[in-house]
Amino acid sequence: MAHIHIVIGSMLGAAEYVAEHVAALLEQADHRATEHNPARLDEVLADPEAILLVVTSTHGAGDVPDNLQPFYQDLCAKKPDLSGRRYGVIALGDSNYDTFCAAGKALDQQLTECGASRIGTRLEIDVTRYEIPEDAAEIWIRDWIPLIG
Repeated sequence: MAHIHIVIGSMLGAAEYVAEHVAALLEQADHRATEHNPARLDEVLADPEAILLVVTSTHGAGDVPDNLQPFYQDLCAKKPDLSGRRYGVIALGDSNYDTFCAAGKALDQQLTECGASRIGTRLEIDVTRYEIPEDAAEIWIRDWIPLIG
């Protein structure tokens, strides 16, 4: 059983709904999921064995959602050593914009720069293709769960 800290970045609620759905699926698979909304870096990193799962939308001109800004800014400023830490990213965005899933990509890049290792591929959900983004996340999480061990 793994403990997964789900870090949520949401402006209008879609990413929050996806995170809640994913948390339920992880728990059904006998893992422990803790949702962080808003997330605090020190709180999320307190358990060095836990896996980090970022679920975030993108808003504005490719910006990280307001509720995730403090976490992201701390991560960029403190640059903690995340060697040995594993993570995943679910990014939501609108492919009509050139900043498609930019917040998720930025978090992914920053976690990698801090030494963390991504589990599997980053999921990029195009909200123009999925009326219910939870459906895309469910397919992805079912493939991701075996990878976390």
